[in-house]
Amino acid sequence: MNLRTISLQVALLVVLGIAPGSLNLVAQEHPYVPPSDPQVRETLEEWRDLKFGLLMHWGLYAQLGIVESWALCSEDQPFQDRGGMPYTAFKEVYFGLIREFNPRQFDPVPWAEAARDAGMRYVVFTTKHHDGFSMWDTGQTDFRITGPDSPFRDHSKANVAKEVFEAFRTRDFMIGAYFSKADWHHPDYWSPLWSTPNRNNNYDTRKYPEKWQSFRDFTYNQVEELMTTMGRVDILWLDGGWVRPDSTINDEVRSWGFDIAPWEQDIDMPRIASMARAHQPGLLIVDRTVHGEFENYRTPEQHVPPGGLPYPWETNMTLTQSWGHNFNPTYKSPERLIHTLIDVVSKGGNYLLNVAPTPEGTFEEEAYETLAEIGRWINVNGEGIYGTRLHEPFSEGETVRFTRSKDGRTVYVFLLEWPGEDLHLRSVQVQEGSDIVLLGHGQSLEWSSGADGFHIQLPPGLEEAGAHAWAIRITAPE
Repeated sequence: MNLRTISLQVALLVVLGIAPGSLNLVAQEHPYVPPSDPQVRETLEEWRDLKFGLLMHWGLYAQLGIVESWALCSEDQPFQDRGGMPYTAFKEVYFGLIREFNPRQFDPVPWAEAARDAGMRYVVFTTKHHDGFSMWDTGQTDFRITGPDSPFRDHSKANVAKEVFEAFRTRDFMIGAYFSKADWHHPDYWSPLWSTPNRNNNYDTRKYPEKWQSFRDFTYNQVEELMTTMGRVDILWLDGGWVRPDSTINDEVRSWGFDIAPWEQDIDMPRIASMARAHQPGLLIVDRTVHGEFENYRTPEQHVPPGGLPYPWETNMTLTQSWGHNFNPTYKSPERLIHTLIDVVSKGGNYLLNVAPTPEGTFEEEAYETLAEIGRWINVNGEGIYGTRLHEPFSEGETVRFTRSKDGRTVYVFLLEWPGEDLHLRSVQVQEGSDIVLLGHGQSLEWSSGADGFHIQLPPGLEEAGAHAWAIRITAPE
C-alpha cells in the first residue's frame, strides 16, 4: 500500500466518521475499502443515519414453509430438510412450485405502513434468491412471478418487487434490492448436463468459458433491469458470496465449511457496478463477504459483533427462527428485538430485521403486533437511535449502552434494566451545566459527580415513563 492510498483512506475514514487511528485495523484485519465516489459516500452517510431497516425473504419457498432455497442444494446441511424425498424428485417438486405460488392477498402498502410505524427507515427485498425465481417481470427468464406458468401473472400487482419498492418509496424509505449472484435454476450456472454436488456452479469455467460468460451476461442483464425499471434504488444487496474471484478467497471463506470450487466464479463486478451506478448514481453496493471496493458496508448475519467495528456495518437477523415463512413460527419478543437494536446501534451499526410474508402474500398478525410494539418504543426513544454514532466506550456493564450525536454534544444512556433510584456511571464525562432528561418524561434530573464517576437521581415512579428499555439524554452546555 503506497502513501497516496493510505492518505486517501485516512481522508475517507474521517468523512465516514471512523477514527483514523483505526486505519491499521481496517487495512490489516478488516480489509474495508471506503468508497471513493462522493455520491456513494453521501448515500452511505445517509444510510448510517437510518439505523433500522426491514428485510423480506419471499419467494417459492414460502409455499413449503422451508428455509429459502437451501433444500435444492446437495450439501449435507441440517437446514436442508426434504422430508425424506429423493433429491431429484424434490428438485422437480420445488421448481414446479411456480404453478402453485399464487399470493392473491398481496398488498405491500400495509407492510410499508407497519414498517414505517415501527421506526424502520429502509427496506431490502429479495428480488431473487439462490433458487433463481425472479420476483419481478424480468425479460431474461420465464422462471419469474409473471411467467407463463405462474397463476399470479394476471394479478394487478404481479410485478411484485416494483410494487414493494413503490409502496415503501412513497413512505420515504431508502430502497434496497437483494439479488443472489448464484442461480440454481439457470442452465449456465447449474447445467443439466452434470450433477449438482454443492452450491457452486457445476462445471469447470476454464473448460467452458463461453457457458460462464453467458451466465455473467444473464446476471448483468437482470441487474440492469433492476436498475432501470424499479425507480430509484439506493442499495444493491448481493448474496451468494461463493460467487467471487479466486483472488478474494481467504481463510474466512475457507472457514465456512463448504467445498470451494477449483475453478473461477468471477461474475465481473467492475462491469456490473459501473453499469448499475451509471443508472443509479450514488448506489451502495454490498457484495456480501467479498471484501473490497464493492462491499460498501459489511453484513454480519444472525449475530451482533462483540464490540464496535471500524467500518460501516449492518446486522441482518430474523424475526422468527427462519428467513422464509415458517408454518410454526416462534417470534422473538419485542423486548428482545429492542435490546438487540440498542446493542447494534451502540456499536455503530444498523439493524436489518427480516419479516417473512406468507404464501398468501400477507404478514402474520403477530408480526404486525411485534412491529407496532417496537414502534411505540421508538416513538419515545428514537432520538437516541437515529443519526447517532459510536460512543467510546459503547457500554458499561451488561445493561447500559451509549450512543452519541454526530457533533458529540449529546450522549444517550440506554438502560436495558431499571437501575433503581441511583444510576451510577463511570464511562461518561459530564460538564457542569449539562441537562439530563429521561426520554418520555421530559423533566431535568438531578445529578452529581465525584471521584467515582457521576450519579443520576431517578425518583420513584420514573420507571413507568417507559417500557422494555429506557434512554437518558445528556446534553452539554453550548
